[in-house]
Amino acid sequence: MGNRLIGVISDTHGLIRPQAIKALEKCDLILHAGDIGAVHVVEELHKIAPVIAVRGNCDRGICADIFAATEVVETGGHFFYLLHDLNRMDIEPEAAGISTVISGHTHQPCQYRQKSILYLNPGSAGPRRFSLPVSLALLKITGDTLTAEFINLLH
Repeated sequence: MGNRLIGVISDTHGLIRPQAIKALEKCDLILHAGDIGAVHVVEELHKIAPVIAVRGNCDRGICADIFAATEVVETGGHFFYLLHDLNRMDIEPEAAGISTVISGHTHQPCQYRQKSILYLNPGSAGPRRFSLPVSLALLKITGDTLTAEFINLLH
């Protein structure tokens, strides 16, 4: 166990904003929930902290080739299931010992608990779409406690 700060980002679509870099600068780990758009996004994030990323429905070419559709990540004594589209979840998180399911795809920041599982979508950190916010999330692990905070990248 221990205290950890995890950056959660999604739907960058090839754009890595300076505001995102600043918001993530103290993270121990960064999770990217797909629609990366270009490998340079992950390379830039990796300058801050280790990155685990999954491909999204818009990822083509090398992004589709090098990133898996799902990942299970263990850190700080917690297991995270990472995928792009929550509607494509292929496991039962509670039975698998997952504490948090992280997804993207909708471009809308959202968090809720179902049973003992935290579901977290950081929203989109890439190009603005309609009137949706441009955001990411910071997930704080303090022992057994997980808390998420959304960061609006356009003030």
